[in-house]
Amino acid sequence: MQRDQKIVVGRIAGLYGVRGWVKVYSWTGPREAIVAYSPWQVKLAGGWREMRVAEGRRQGKGVVARLEGCDDRDVAAALMGADIAVFRSQLPETAAGEYYWADLVGLKVVTLDGTELGVVESLMETGANDVLVVRGERERLIPCLVGDVVEDIDLEHRLMRVDWDPEF
Repeated sequence: MQRDQKIVVGRIAGLYGVRGWVKVYSWTGPREAIVAYSPWQVKLAGGWREMRVAEGRRQGKGVVARLEGCDDRDVAAALMGADIAVFRSQLPETAAGEYYWADLVGLKVVTLDGTELGVVESLMETGANDVLVVRGERERLIPCLVGDVVEDIDLEHRLMRVDWDPEF
């Protein structure tokens, strides 16, 4: 992964109060960690715009934040639905054997006998375990269970080996 690559970590999902605060849907763990990754790259109609987090916090089960220059509800309303990204260089390094979801997207997926299943298109959280969405000649949903289903992840060669029946 390139350190200047943008990684989407959340979305501006609503308005909070009248002083420019927004509700944030965060994909970070824990949710409120998203406010520490300032500045954000916010995707607006004209493209990506860098915005600094002035303040933010966990609010109930969600996260709220106020961005610099966003001091009233009307300005905040223009940000509704915008993706929030950070540069890869802003994220902590992973330990050996750990990966960000963004690291896995785009990997070619093959079975242990070399049968190509497709490419990791995305991942989804199901509660029990994360699931790889693999797109090839058809879409496959494969549990992302490292050591059980996922046998090997080779980021350098952009390859993932899985113990999976290609007919499933």
